[in-house]
Amino acid sequence: MQQHTQNHYLILDGLRGVAALMVICFHIFEAFATSPLDQRFNHGYLAVDFFFLLSGFVVGYAYDNRLCSGAMTTREFLLRRFVRLHPMVVLASVVGVVAFLAVGCERWDGTTTSLVAVGVAWLMTATMLPSGVGAMSDVRGNGEMFSLNGPAWSLFFEYIGNITYVFLLRRLSTAWLKVVVVLCGIGVAIGAIGTGSIGVGWTMADGGFWGGLVRMLFSFSLGVLMCRNFKAWRTGRTFLLCSVALIVLLSMPRLGGAERMWINGLYELLCITTLFPLVLQLGASGKVEGGARKICTFTGNLSYPLYIIHYPLMYIFYRHVWNNALTFGEAWPVALAVVAGSITLAWAAYRFYDLPLRTRLSEKLQHRRAKE
Repeated sequence: MQQHTQNHYLILDGLRGVAALMVICFHIFEAFATSPLDQRFNHGYLAVDFFFLLSGFVVGYAYDNRLCSGAMTTREFLLRRFVRLHPMVVLASVVGVVAFLAVGCERWDGTTTSLVAVGVAWLMTATMLPSGVGAMSDVRGNGEMFSLNGPAWSLFFEYIGNITYVFLLRRLSTAWLKVVVVLCGIGVAIGAIGTGSIGVGWTMADGGFWGGLVRMLFSFSLGVLMCRNFKAWRTGRTFLLCSVALIVLLSMPRLGGAERMWINGLYELLCITTLFPLVLQLGASGKVEGGARKICTFTGNLSYPLYIIHYPLMYIFYRHVWNNALTFGEAWPVALAVVAGSITLAWAAYRFYDLPLRTRLSEKLQHRRAKE
């Protein structure tokens, strides 16, 4: 496998930040949509598939050689990934509780739920145990796997992706890895063309777990495969080009309407099978210099905290918009404040909680390894 330079990581980190910001835009405009057919920034949820693709690529690059050579054990890999991901999962679950309490523990149907149920929901969110539809922990009553913080569903599958990688994917030959990618791709294609969307995985209802699993495995495995076969293209500074491409792809309107939903499914398949991998290839091949380095570093650092911590604020925003029957023209100052607040909260979480805690835990892991 061809070695990359740190520049490649900076561009990919920056693109992860751009995708996270597009998720924020998508969720803002959810408040004003009556259905996916009239949703602005309609395809923002495809950012999750881009995240899975990036994760497979970066994890493969960072750990393939060390695991195969014996320089790192399976246990060490799992601990490192836990340290990387879980501190923000716990903090986001706390923010979710605070946001839910701030609206009086009100469910989507206007009824309220008990503090005991909120405690159960918090414990399950903090430990990444998904909720079934109608269970006590489904405190909002809309069937989300993690009703205190909806986007945590993708972290649940991210964990499964990392576990699958260390026990299976990394051990497969490139030929067999291609088989996994093709089989998962067929599964995703059947769902996308049949329903008009690959936006599954956030709920356990209607086969959501299996749909989300196949969705994650396709993009994650494809990322690992791309890492193994990576050869840098001759390109210049690609961060701006790739950023614009992501913004366009994730903000496309719904295609085909209610009569021809399969057209939208084909568009989403085109994104995850061809266009997102092309963006990744360009980003991993390009270079970043000057001010762009600072932008990539900042947005990269902010991307994960912003993604995992912003949605509890959205719940409050939705309640404000719906209870007052506001249009976007009336609610945009509040929407802007929610975006600014999410970015500020994410930066504070990264700077004063996530980074210092991960640094401390990583030092403990290194110290334990040295003693062994």
